[in-house]
Amino acid sequence: MATVNFLFRSTKTEANLTLRLLFRHQGKDYVLATSTQLKVTKHYWEKQHNVKKQKDINVMNLQHEVTESLNKIEKHVIAAFNFANPDLVDKKWLQDQVELYYNPPIEPKQLPIDLLGYIDKYLEFKKGEITSNTKKKVNVVKQLLKRYITATGKRLKLTDIDLNFKLSFEKYCAEQLYAANTVSTALKFIKTICNHAQSVGINVSPQLGKIKIKQLEVKSIFLSFDELDKIENVEESKFTDSLLNARDWLIISCYTGQRISDFMKFTHKNIRVEEGKNLLEFTQVKTKKKMAIAVHPKVLKILNKRRGHFPKAISDQKYNEYVKKVCEIAGIDEVVSGSKKSKTTENSKIYRKEEGSFPKWQLVTSHIGRRSFASNFYGIIPTSYLTYATGHSTETMFLTYIGKSNKDLALEMTKYFE
Repeated sequence: MATVNFLFRSTKTEANLTLRLLFRHQGKDYVLATSTQLKVTKHYWEKQHNVKKQKDINVMNLQHEVTESLNKIEKHVIAAFNFANPDLVDKKWLQDQVELYYNPPIEPKQLPIDLLGYIDKYLEFKKGEITSNTKKKVNVVKQLLKRYITATGKRLKLTDIDLNFKLSFEKYCAEQLYAANTVSTALKFIKTICNHAQSVGINVSPQLGKIKIKQLEVKSIFLSFDELDKIENVEESKFTDSLLNARDWLIISCYTGQRISDFMKFTHKNIRVEEGKNLLEFTQVKTKKKMAIAVHPKVLKILNKRRGHFPKAISDQKYNEYVKKVCEIAGIDEVVSGSKKSKTTENSKIYRKEEGSFPKWQLVTSHIGRRSFASNFYGIIPTSYLTYATGHSTETMFLTYIGKSNKDLALEMTKYFE
């Protein structure tokens, strides 16, 4: 026999209630606990929830809602326990049952079996987990698939994503002048969609696992400290107000290491002084991580010039356009290998990535600040700190991001043997 009760176990004034499962098995008592999604205030739980003769109509309504929700989840957990092997009931089991209560599985027959239709369903599944930028990228792949379907006359089912599809899709994309890595990224996403469909019980091609995707190594550029000084020291009279605004954002991005989705939202309200030191506090849009990073003197210099305020926020498109011009004026014109978006023909409005050698300023985009920060401070600031500042999940991911190989790491180690 198992019982369920609920507790308020947080020190906060408002928090999710904890579900506790108690049962006895083979002479031993077990107590397991996990969090629910039902949030209440501490005052309500301790002072109002169990009051029987409640006069406040709003509290009465809340009591009814909370009690009804708790009864439903209790019934769900007890029913699951009655069908379970008690030897297998542990904290993970309890967490899974609560997750199933809030996100019950959908019958496969209710789900679309065509690729485009399932992309929309996938976004529904992932609602709240992915950012608006990721949704835009998903839509780009979806539009590419629509063009492929129109050109080939094939209505793609999830079971059609096999080795023949891969060859056909790559051929179509090559004819449309898409870069190899753009195609690889699209295929990787298509496999993700199919794997998700398979996880909820929909049939996919048995060849899905045999689709291998290669990502070509692309040389990533960054602005060195010398180049940043060169940009910073250009006379302000050579810039328009818009370019000067973008120049300041560029420097800020190169000394904070954040994505444009984050740094373009910085305001003076994000600055906090702790023990006489300036800290920049914010939540990363992509990772949802709450960040607190030290403010570099170069950033403080810009803030002081602007009376404590960050530059004016502008669109990603305008920023990418302006920083190229800023770097061109600053003479960042070393010829380097890379890729940039170019028109397919002179009068075309269609752009594709073009790989080759170009003056560096032509390759500058909003992402260069994050990569410059990571590359410039590697070996100066401990890697664990850099990994935290950039928001990478692991040190390995960070090192891959800045293109450090095993040989590079070995050479770095030799400094400590001298």
